Amino acid sequence: MNLPNILTLIRIFLIPVFMVVLLLKLPGGRTYFPYQDFVAAFIFVLAAATDGVDGYIARKYKLVTNLGKFLDPLADKLLVSAALISLVELGAVSAWIVWLILAREFVVTGIRAIAAADGVVIGASNLGKLKTVSQVIAIVAIILNDWPLAYINIYIGEPMLYIALVLTLISGADYIYKSRHLFQQKNSGK
Repeated sequence: MNLPNILTLIRIFLIPVFMVVLLLKLPGGRTYFPYQDFVAAFIFVLAAATDGVDGYIARKYKLVTNLGKFLDPLADKLLVSAALISLVELGAVSAWIVWLILAREFVVTGIRAIAAADGVVIGASNLGKLKTVSQVIAIVAIILNDWPLAYINIYIGEPMLYIALVLTLISGADYIYKSRHLFQQKNSGK
């Protein structure tokens, strides 16, 4: 097992830790310990940061593996899905937004599976990477209730979530369009 794959596994391991810290509340919504939301946001950012680090190391040192190609996008989807579902549970995000984001992730995962069956690997596009960054920013801002910007009446969490939603849908449409050849019926030569 190489370092990039270990970092990806750490990201997956941090998901339930993040969820417990974020969701564990006393009656009335009070937190168990001071700065609990900050700790949850820190764990989420740490987990999200491993995505860039593991990819960089894998490419730079030629440590790209089939396991990594499978685990890395799975870990990303698990992390963002866990965060968004947790935020729905807390009443901080509307379920319809999360449904649209998760639907896109399922569609893209399906496209990648079809491509893989044909021996084609579909990497993340720049639009997909921008989508992920916008999702991470939105999630962190929402967890922290727009701290510290809320002190000066600047609220970025909800607007950023809508930006992330639009980028999510556009990047999903881009994946579908670029992969349309995978859905065409192959000529059997008869």
